[in-house]
Amino acid sequence: MIKLEKVNKWFGSNHVLRDIDFHVEKGEVVVVCGPSGSGKSTLIRTINRLEPIEKGTIRIAGEDIYGKGVNVNQLRAGIGFVFQQFNLFPHMSVLDNVLFAPTIIQKRSRKEAVGLAHSLLERVGLAEKVDAYPGNLSGGQQQRVAIARALALHPPIMLFDEPTSALDPEMVGEVLQVMKSLAKDGMTMVCVTHEMGFARDVSDRVVFMDAGEILESAAPSTFFTAPQHPRAQRFLADILHPRA
Repeated sequence: MIKLEKVNKWFGSNHVLRDIDFHVEKGEVVVVCGPSGSGKSTLIRTINRLEPIEKGTIRIAGEDIYGKGVNVNQLRAGIGFVFQQFNLFPHMSVLDNVLFAPTIIQKRSRKEAVGLAHSLLERVGLAEKVDAYPGNLSGGQQQRVAIARALALHPPIMLFDEPTSALDPEMVGEVLQVMKSLAKDGMTMVCVTHEMGFARDVSDRVVFMDAGEILESAAPSTFFTAPQHPRAQRFLADILHPRA
């Protein structure tokens, strides 16, 4: 479903992605983790061309997404993206936030799109908030609306860029629960996250990055019990057994 080959990315003189080889099979849930500044968010943003690449190839369902003639809007319509900071339209109700993409991008009738929006908001546990505005919602509720909005185009792929990092701790669980339900339903997902419990319990594979490189890729049972790379060993030790 997703395949990156020898992908390189620079910000000025900063080489943030170094010869990245990365793949995700259909229906697979892959968690990308690593220390801050390791290139995780940049990696996930290249998959829908929010960040351009300088070298390498990225294919979605076999298509080179940086090839000539690629319709970027059409590409992004097929990839749901959930941001760290929600990015909801503050002047629109919850319902209208979810309606925006189906009615504007897919040109669906409002009547048809409303039924879809209600079902998606029910799925994320916010059926009673259709008329609320983002400013009246908690962070966890806003992020769940953002997930519903991303699902409104029926994307075959969902990307999550640290979706819980801006949330208070008590709100994290409600967002992770929605993500777990998507994984259970077979959604192809790439999640950049520090939530190691989610990585252990839900992912099919954990990818560890540092300094712009993928240093380890393993099943969670292996990654959490017997990480191979010394940097991954230190990372897990610091997260799972923080020093006072």
